[in-house]
Amino acid sequence: MTLRSPTAAAARKSVLFVCTGNICRSPLAEAVLRSFVAQAALVDRVSVDSAGTHDYQLGQPPDPRAVAVANRRGYQLPHRRARMVSIDDFQRFDMILAMDQYNLEVLEELRPDDFHGHLGLLLDFAPGLPIREVPDPYNGEPEEFEYVLDLIERGSEGLFDTIRAGIVNRNSRPAAG
Repeated sequence: MTLRSPTAAAARKSVLFVCTGNICRSPLAEAVLRSFVAQAALVDRVSVDSAGTHDYQLGQPPDPRAVAVANRRGYQLPHRRARMVSIDDFQRFDMILAMDQYNLEVLEELRPDDFHGHLGLLLDFAPGLPIREVPDPYNGEPEEFEYVLDLIERGSEGLFDTIRAGIVNRNSRPAAG
């Protein structure tokens, strides 16, 4: 028998994906992780969002090519407009994951001293891949969006396994006996 403590039952994880403009990579990652979370019936326990480090596409919807590749694979991109990452995000999210080293460096510059969450790269959760960065497909061909989604799926699988393990470990206690 597994017992749950009231505080552990309320434990939540929050993840923010970050790319440059918040119209391609980070919304794709948000959609993929949301799908995994929904399939595992953890929507009430895991919150997911995305943002950009620059204001190039501020207020714009996700790139139509990102929407198309997501739809082909059964993911729904969020109905939202691009936004920039803010200092408040470091208070709201346990994990902030950049798509590439450049955006991680921007986030490290913004990082408040009191942020104790995880700041890193999405592909760090896919150690079997030969690369660590999700390339920006914005100026590329549609096939590049397919490749980017392949990478995001791999990173999100590892990330989700990590999140799920943390939720299970926090909520599980040894059986009394």
